[in-house]
Amino acid sequence: MAREDKVATVAEIADRFRTSTAAVLTDYRGLSVAQLKELRRSLGGTVTFSVVKNTLTKRAAADAGIEGIDDLLVGPSAIAFVEGDAVDAAKGIRDFAKDNPALVVKGGYMDGALLTAQDFDKIANLESREVLLSKFAGMMKAKQGQAAALFAAPLSKAARAVGALQTKLEADPSAVASAPAPAADAPAEEAPAPEATTEEETTQTPDASAEETVEAAETTEG
Repeated sequence: MAREDKVATVAEIADRFRTSTAAVLTDYRGLSVAQLKELRRSLGGTVTFSVVKNTLTKRAAADAGIEGIDDLLVGPSAIAFVEGDAVDAAKGIRDFAKDNPALVVKGGYMDGALLTAQDFDKIANLESREVLLSKFAGMMKAKQGQAAALFAAPLSKAARAVGALQTKLEADPSAVASAPAPAADAPAEEAPAPEATTEEETTQTPDASAEETVEAAETTEG
């Protein structure tokens, strides 16, 4: 490879390291050209899977300010540069590797940190960002009564309760599956006529049920 070509290749790989959501390093020995083409097609347009030279990739990583990646650049190497959701890309690579064991994940780089092969497996087992957001929305819908009480509560209490709910979802995303569905609308009963109240009575403490709902949500922080 001519010197000018090497310089251009190093610059291109370094730029991909800087701009990608994640980079997954693999050993592709044993994969045919047809299999590599199938892998690229299965990963879609947000992932670029390229066979690289270790020496040039080490220079590119150094230019991009990435340290410690040299140990992964041993033997034939190919890198999947991810521009979209890293979780979706990890799932795609994992699923392809199950059917094609010749593809072996060495590790990777994401969010300023090196990834081991074990880290990669953990990422591949996560749910995508869209799924987590959908579950969070479903949980809030199932808890409409509590949400109404939160919005009526003082800002400090509402913020703490919402934070506790978010922490619970992150710790156990499956909790939304067990959340009770909103009750069906029941026939409205005729409400009794309101009793006359004095001006002093109307300035008493706010609705107790809303306060209790907020306090119940706060306990999830503990």
